[in-house]
Amino acid sequence: MTSAYVLINTEIGSEDEVLAQLKQIPMVKEAHLVYGVYDVVALVEAPDLDKLKEVVTWKIRKLEKVRSTLTMIIVEKTK
Repeated sequence: MTSAYVLINTEIGSEDEVLAQLKQIPMVKEAHLVYGVYDVVALVEAPDLDKLKEVVTWKIRKLEKVRSTLTMIIVEKTK
């Protein structure tokens, strides 16, 4: 399993709408509104790196009010 945090910038005022859309994507395991440079942080899990790339590129980045993303692939999980 490959996981990543995706940091998302949205259009001003559309944070709640983007959050609701993210929660409809099955591979998005968590999504939260945050303060700071980014508006939303999502945890994405996929079977492999190619599928992760597909989800970020063709599902998250294609949401209408998403302006930009930064993907941070998790290399080691701790409990």
